[in-house]
Amino acid sequence: MKHTVHIGRLTLRMDFGLVAILLLMGLTSCFALYNAFNLIRDGSGMSNLIKQIFWYAVGFAVMFIISSLNRKMLMRIIHKAYTVLMICLLYLLASSILFRLTGHSLPFSPWINGAFSWFRLGGLGFQPSEFIKIVLIVMVSEMLARYWKTHTSPTIQDDMHLLLQIARIALPPLVLIFLQPDTGVCIIIAFTLLVLILCSGLRREYIWLIVILAASVIALFFYLYFFQRELMVTLFSSYRLQRIDAWLDPESHILGSSNQLYTALLSLGSAGLTGYGLQANIIAIPEAHTDFIFAAFGQCFGLLGTVFILLVCLLLDLYLCKIAYNMKKPADRYITIGVIAMLLYQQIQNLGMIVGLVPITGVTLPLISYGGSSIVSYFIAFGLILRASPNARKEYRIGRKNNLMAARRMQKS
Repeated sequence: MKHTVHIGRLTLRMDFGLVAILLLMGLTSCFALYNAFNLIRDGSGMSNLIKQIFWYAVGFAVMFIISSLNRKMLMRIIHKAYTVLMICLLYLLASSILFRLTGHSLPFSPWINGAFSWFRLGGLGFQPSEFIKIVLIVMVSEMLARYWKTHTSPTIQDDMHLLLQIARIALPPLVLIFLQPDTGVCIIIAFTLLVLILCSGLRREYIWLIVILAASVIALFFYLYFFQRELMVTLFSSYRLQRIDAWLDPESHILGSSNQLYTALLSLGSAGLTGYGLQANIIAIPEAHTDFIFAAFGQCFGLLGTVFILLVCLLLDLYLCKIAYNMKKPADRYITIGVIAMLLYQQIQNLGMIVGLVPITGVTLPLISYGGSSIVSYFIAFGLILRASPNARKEYRIGRKNNLMAARRMQKS
């Protein structure tokens, strides 16, 4: 909620609650990275910390700039960004194809962690899939708002036309991201758009249809996995199957694909209530500053540290829910709902994969894990939310009382 604060003759109108929570997230992230210094295998811990501070500064600047723009300008930027990001995704696909044919990739698009999903320029990286998530949330939210404004009593044919319009803009980037391959981001986008569609007020029949379809796909996947292994190998890459193997039978792959899960569970289980202390390096944790920063923080501060991370994430989620509840314009509410869904999924997926509840998919913990593209993309979303955050009724004045008292003293003298 935006509050109006009068400081003398200066008037500030800002959602100070959201800004304060994001500052807390930034401090928590930097503190977590500081404690992961001794666990980072590649690169310098201090270098990563400095970059994280830099990206948070860039994120706040981007958020405040976006919050000052009008809706027409924002939508023009969003549509241009969609075109640019699609070109970037096509470039990464071309680099992947070239690498498979010749062993060489296109400039600035190297093979990193088994996928072609990054642009690299010196020490800086750019991941287009992180930004396309925000662009799709905004575009689909605008489509849903227009649809319900022009269709007071929509027919099934109208609904099908809407779903086809959403598929037309969402499927191309989903396919390109899946081919990188980056299954984690694909699932995030699909889940977020599904939540948006369901929360927009479509018929209950569609909800049951989607649930049945999702259950059928999951059942088919596990049938093929257990009874048609050879077909699964041809349909999916060995890299994806290894992650499923590591999830279902971690003890058989401790030195291989399940090593990350094993070390994460070992570090969390042995840390106790308070952990091993600052910058603990008792158990080596791969990707301690990115995917497994929750496990690294838990090793240092035990159960109390992990609960603190959970509470900080929950605070942000609940505050965004409060903003969405009080919003008047449907498009702004849908954007906020989409951001909440994306945050919740990434939080649950990251924490779930660390404790072995879901397969490891390379999904980071939003705003806590190291990563410039993820931070800046989320701050773009927060800028949109900050711009549309509703005004609170109460206003605050600072310095007025003191000024009146000073004036009275001058009159008496």
